[in-house]
Amino acid sequence: MTLKTLFYLFFISGLFVSCGKVETKQVPPVIAPFDKLDTLAVNDWWNRGENPIIELKVPRDSVVAFGLYTVDQNTLKLSAQLYPLYPEETREVRLEIYRNNSWEEVQKQPVNDLGWSALFRIADWDSSQDWKYRLRHGTNASFEGTIRKDPKSKTEITLAALSCNSNQDRGMRENYVRNINHQNPDLIFFAGDQSYDHTEHTAAWLKFGLQFKETFRHRPCITIPDDHDIGQGNLWGENGKVSKSPGGPDGGYTYHPDYVKMVERCQTAHLPDPFDAAPIEQGIGVYYTNMVLGGVDFAILEDRKFKSGPEGKIPQQGPRPDHISNPDYDPASIDLPGLTLLGDRQLQFLDTWGQRDTALVKVVLSQTGFCGGAHIHGSLDNRLHADLDSNGWPQTGRQKALELIKKAGAVHIAGDQHLATVIQHGIHDFRDGPWAFVVPAIVNDYYSRWWWPEDEKAGDRPNTDTSLPWTGDYLDGFGNKISMMAYVNPESPSYGGGYGFIRLHTKDKTATFECWPRNVDVTLPHADQFEGWPITVAIE
Repeated sequence: MTLKTLFYLFFISGLFVSCGKVETKQVPPVIAPFDKLDTLAVNDWWNRGENPIIELKVPRDSVVAFGLYTVDQNTLKLSAQLYPLYPEETREVRLEIYRNNSWEEVQKQPVNDLGWSALFRIADWDSSQDWKYRLRHGTNASFEGTIRKDPKSKTEITLAALSCNSNQDRGMRENYVRNINHQNPDLIFFAGDQSYDHTEHTAAWLKFGLQFKETFRHRPCITIPDDHDIGQGNLWGENGKVSKSPGGPDGGYTYHPDYVKMVERCQTAHLPDPFDAAPIEQGIGVYYTNMVLGGVDFAILEDRKFKSGPEGKIPQQGPRPDHISNPDYDPASIDLPGLTLLGDRQLQFLDTWGQRDTALVKVVLSQTGFCGGAHIHGSLDNRLHADLDSNGWPQTGRQKALELIKKAGAVHIAGDQHLATVIQHGIHDFRDGPWAFVVPAIVNDYYSRWWWPEDEKAGDRPNTDTSLPWTGDYLDGFGNKISMMAYVNPESPSYGGGYGFIRLHTKDKTATFECWPRNVDVTLPHADQFEGWPITVAIE
C-alpha cells in the first residue's frame, strides 16, 4: 500500500497521521439544523463510535442501501436511500433502466445530507411491462430491482401489510422475507413505526431497509411514518404546532421540524403526489394521497397529523391526559366541539376520492384503527378503559371519517395497535359501518395489548365460525359501536406477532383478510394462520 493510499484512507475516515500518532481531522461537514437528533448520521458522523443499531461505515461499493417506488397514473416516483457519505464523495445518484439489452441512464438526482435520500420522478412511464432498474453512486455502488407492470389484468390484487418493527429485536426478518416473497403480493404496505429509535431515524431506517429490502426490491411499496418514527411515543399532530408537554398530549411535534421533514421525506417521497400539498405549521409537509394499482384504488391517510391533543381540552380521567381509567366517566364529556381527528382537508380528500372511479375496489390505508380495540395495555395488570391515542376519539371526528369511508364503499387497513383485529364499525347502529383489519406487530414481545372484555363474555351475535370466546357486538371505551370478528392476543403463536395478507377480489368486490404468525413457514403444506382467520367480507 502506498503512502498516498494510506493517507487517503485516513482522510475519508476523518483521520490523518502526524508525528506517528493518529489525530482527529477537522473535515467541514454539512451542519444539521437540529441538535441531539440523528447524531449517528449527520455532521462528522464518521467520528462516531460503534452503535447498537447498524454499522454506517460500509464499504464504498455498498453505499446505495435500497430503493422504494410507486407508479400511479403513469408516473414513477422512486426514492434512493444511501448510507452516509463522506465530505469528498459525490452527492449525486443515478437511475438506470435496462432497455434493449443494456443499462441506460435516465436521470440523475442530488442526495440530501439530511437523511441521505434522493428522489426520482419520471412521467409517461410505460406500465405495460416489467422494467429492471439500477440505482448507482460513484463507480461501483449500486442497487438493482424491478419496477413491475400494472396488474390490470388480474382479478385478485394482493397486499402484504405490516407495522411496529420493535427495536427490542434487532435481528433480521428472514421469516417475513421468505413468506412474503413466496406469497408474492402486488404491493407491500408498512403502516408505521418502522423505527423505534426515536432520535436516530436514519440509522434505524437503514436497519429497517436491511431487514426488509428483499420484500420491496421487486414490487411497489407504501411506507408511512407513525409516532415512533418521528421520535414520539404518541402523536397528536394538531396541524403541526410545537408540543411543549412531555409526551406530546397537548398536541403537536416535540422535535425540530427539519427532523420531522427528514423522516417524512425518507419514508414518503416516493408516494404519489399529495392531494393538497400545502404545508402545515412549521413548514411540515403532507403526503395524504391515493394510488391506483390494477383494479384497486388505495387512499393513504395521515391520521395523526391533524388530530387534536387531549391535554387542556378535555377533563382528565386518569393518571395521564391520554388515559381514561374511570369506567364510569361520561363519554360525551370528552367529545367536545372543535376537536379534530382527520381534519377538514383530509375529510375533503376522502369525500372527493370516494366519488371518483367508483368501479374500482376502494381501500383506505392509515396508521391506526378507528376505535378503541384493546382493553389491556403492556401487561395483564394494566387494564385501561380508553386510550386517546387510538382513533376512537374524538368520537365525532371518528364518525365523520367512517361515514366517508362507508360512502366510498371501502375497507380499512391499519397497524399501530400491536393487536391484530377484524372489526366491523358501527356508525349509528351496530354493523352499519366499514370493515377494518388492524394487522399485528412485526415484533410483539414488547408492549403487547389484549382484547379481553372485563366480564369475559361474548357480545351479541358472536362470530360462530371461530373458537375465539369474545366476539360479537360491543361498545368500546368511548361508547363507539364495534363488532369484533377476530383478534390475536399475545398468548397466540409468536406472541401475536406477524403480518396481514389481504386478497382484494375486484370482480365480486370482496376482501379476504389473512393473518400469519411471525414464525410460520408458509412455504410448507398446511401452514396455519392465527385462530379466527381468514375472514372474507364484502366491499360495499
